[in-house]
Amino acid sequence: MAHVPTREEAYRLLTEYNKNESLIRHALAVEAVMRHFAEVFNEPDKEKWDIVGLVHDLDYEMYPDEHCKKVAEILRQHDWPEDYIHAVQSHGWGLCVDVEPTERMEKVLYTVDELTGLITATALMRPSRSILDLETKSVKKKWKQKSFAAGVNREVIEKGAQMLGLDLDYIIEETIKGMQTVAAEIGLKGNL
Repeated sequence: MAHVPTREEAYRLLTEYNKNESLIRHALAVEAVMRHFAEVFNEPDKEKWDIVGLVHDLDYEMYPDEHCKKVAEILRQHDWPEDYIHAVQSHGWGLCVDVEPTERMEKVLYTVDELTGLITATALMRPSRSILDLETKSVKKKWKQKSFAAGVNREVIEKGAQMLGLDLDYIIEETIKGMQTVAAEIGLKGNL
């Protein structure tokens, strides 16, 4: 029987497979946003949302060509439950795997993964270099500039918002709030 991983185990695994500081910061940002949405939706298993967010890019640094595929093998070696594995893999749906996000948690992860990147880039452009005074409208302005944070897949974010049946502005606002809870850890406290 698979054992339910703890946040501590998840973090240990993350730092075992990822040494790049920006990837670790991204993992912490996504974890915080997942936790925030779990609270917003009053989900019973908030820790699961945390953990899935934390390890979603576990295989990205070491196995970029097998992203979202290699992770299943790694997590199975550590006896992780299949629903956690499915959730982690599903954020690559249509990009690098055929694992579709079906649960609400998976749809949130699929939506906010790219969005945290856009929000980070927007915050770093501000005079304060901080997420603490960042507003949704600033992110929306940058969203429209296709050349800004060009690597961010805006279609995925829009598709995720549709899957969740939530307004994009609302998702951006709540994602910012989630990231604000770990501003210092993700390097976005800035000079405020």
